[in-house]
Amino acid sequence: MAPVRAEPDAGPEPERPSGRRQRGRRRASVDRPATQQAPQGRAGRNLPAAIAVGLSLGAAIVVPLFFYLPAFLGVIAAAVAVGTWEMARAVRRSGAHPPLVPLIAGGVLTVGLGWFAGPDALSLGLLVTVLGTMIWRLGDGPGNYQRDLTAATLIAVYVPFLGGFAAMLAAVPGDGHLRVLVTLVAVVLSDTGGYAAGVAFGKHPMAPSISPKKSWEGFAGSVTAAAAGSAVLVWLLLDGKPWWGAVFGVAISCAAVLGDLAESMIKRDLGVKDMSNLLPGHGGLMDRLDSILFAVPTAYLLLAVLVPAVG
Repeated sequence: MAPVRAEPDAGPEPERPSGRRQRGRRRASVDRPATQQAPQGRAGRNLPAAIAVGLSLGAAIVVPLFFYLPAFLGVIAAAVAVGTWEMARAVRRSGAHPPLVPLIAGGVLTVGLGWFAGPDALSLGLLVTVLGTMIWRLGDGPGNYQRDLTAATLIAVYVPFLGGFAAMLAAVPGDGHLRVLVTLVAVVLSDTGGYAAGVAFGKHPMAPSISPKKSWEGFAGSVTAAAAGSAVLVWLLLDGKPWWGAVFGVAISCAAVLGDLAESMIKRDLGVKDMSNLLPGHGGLMDRLDSILFAVPTAYLLLAVLVPAVG
């Protein structure tokens, strides 16, 4: 008679392939990598939630910007802290473990220095942040030290340093709040014009290996919408010549598209669709800041040349 137990060393029963890895488990801590969602287009997102979150984010920016400007510094600092957390969480998929505490503390310090003391202090804040991560990381030993510091430096430059230009833009005496508004509206117009033109006319992929949905027709729509809107806004709000405003809009649109492509390349390299699930219908905060982070340094430099500061 054949024995019943014929597989004594078959090993533990394999896990079920799916169904046990709920999304909620993946956003609990920085040690878990960014959530990789099922592929879906922008139109497949939760539209009511996306609209509600978008309006809330807009109110969080506009209200302090026009009614109590110092509170806008807190908004930027909070955005930098959350964006840094999302980036540190995402790059852990590649095996890097950048130290989170000095990155967040140094990022907030960098933004504050840019607000109160300008570009030189902003650069000093970046230096302090990188040195702080180097010292902090020494406590974990020499293993993968270079890889962790490379990831930390990327995050420090990408999030707080570029974000600090928004603080410096808002801190310009007299019309800083208007400069921020014009810049953000130009980014929104660029995104909206690009989406509309891409859906209606998009046939030629712009960077298929990075972002397959972006087309040259969409890029033309981005540039056109941002140039037209900025020409009017710079003329009405900043007393600049309309054609200077159009030049400003073209530059902001190009910077916004590059920022979007840069984050798309990072996410594709890490194998994630969104940086997190923090914002329903939008993904992570960094998924909304990617265009802005490249646009605000461009706006700060261009407006310093094209539009004299008031006061």
